[in-house]
Amino acid sequence: MEFNTSGSSNTDTGKAAGSLETKYKMKELGLSFNQKWNTDNTLATEVTVEDQLTQGLKVALDTSFVPNTGKKSGKLKTAYKRDFVNLGCDVDFEGPIIHAAAVLGYEGWLAGYQMAFDTAKSKLAQNNFALGYRAGDFQLHTNVNDGTEFGGSIYQKVNEELETAVTLAWTAGSNNTRFGIATKYHLDKDTSLSAKVNNASLIGVGYTQSLRPGVKVTLSALIDGKNFNAGGHKVGMGFELEA
Repeated sequence: MEFNTSGSSNTDTGKAAGSLETKYKMKELGLSFNQKWNTDNTLATEVTVEDQLTQGLKVALDTSFVPNTGKKSGKLKTAYKRDFVNLGCDVDFEGPIIHAAAVLGYEGWLAGYQMAFDTAKSKLAQNNFALGYRAGDFQLHTNVNDGTEFGGSIYQKVNEELETAVTLAWTAGSNNTRFGIATKYHLDKDTSLSAKVNNASLIGVGYTQSLRPGVKVTLSALIDGKNFNAGGHKVGMGFELEA
């Protein structure tokens, strides 16, 4: 039996949110039960069977219920995973909409395809393709979404202390090009600094400190470089606890 709680508070709106999650596993039967309740009064339940019908196959039924409104929803999820193949197919009963995805890997290369088919309208709602490559401390990723959105990113671990990344995206038929760069520097094994900036002049900085094993605190800020004197900048603080 596992328990997990989380909470958040937005100082701009004053809205607070929280959730309580319980997990129960029956390893001998490959069964797991997961229930989650949040402050929006939504109760979600997921029942999963893994490696029982065949090795690598996972089948799950995910449902949610809102007592205040009586709204119900459900999904049937299936996934099959082997060494170089990862397949998935979900059926959303609300549409119903069929989601399917496949990823193939070979010698550092990864190719993936994801689609969503709206059975009510008999047409594709999503049609996405991605290609990636990983070799040691270098990673490359490209994607095409619905034939109109193009993107790519490069990650490089320069050494044990320094990591860098660049991302680029654009939309076909428009001049809307987006890019950003980011870096992370490890001061020591318990402390790291991170920074990022994009073409909209949004500058993000972060500081992470491991206080002790299983306890980590993060301080962050997002600065609007175009409107520095106008305010509206954001600051954040997070705690991560593991037991």
